[in-house]
Amino acid sequence: MIIAAIIILAYLLGSIPSGLIVGKVGYGIDIREHGSGNLGGTNTFRTLGVKAGLLVTSADILKGTLAASLPFFFGLENVHPLLIGIFAVIGHTYPLFANFKGGKAVATSGGILLFSAPLMFITMLAVFFLFLYLTKYVSLSSMLTGIYAIIFSIFIGDPVLIAVVSILSLFVIYRHRANIKRIRDKTEPKVKWI
Repeated sequence: MIIAAIIILAYLLGSIPSGLIVGKVGYGIDIREHGSGNLGGTNTFRTLGVKAGLLVTSADILKGTLAASLPFFFGLENVHPLLIGIFAVIGHTYPLFANFKGGKAVATSGGILLFSAPLMFITMLAVFFLFLYLTKYVSLSSMLTGIYAIIFSIFIGDPVLIAVVSILSLFVIYRHRANIKRIRDKTEPKVKWI
């Protein structure tokens, strides 16, 4: 019963639409009507600027971190935090509070890893920015970082970590399928600040 409640709470945490809240409260804009129409950090950066983008990305990471920490707070040390955290990723991608149309799962996935495997999260950040510097594509950097995360998790050897990271990374790639087409067609926007 407690596990079911934690799963629901993790999903609800993930469902908090950070991009929508920041856009409407701070700028009077529904971010879904601008740019890619996505609720995630990348569209916020492009539509509302660096300050809003950092705020949304940080909030989306925090959602994952809080969700993954729920078993600890409820004294369920035998429940792997990643297995709960994954429901926050589902909530972020298909949010109850935003008509089930959310982000692409990158930041919230990172957030659950921040709690479960902080060293891995830090190296993923470094790898992401390296790929971003080399390619100038946020989407491609996110996907390549997911592949790196799978390799890193295999070296750690935790079966749950390997399984969850593999599922999340493949899901992130699936969510970026439109970006993959735009990269092929050379129409995907590049970042200019790095």
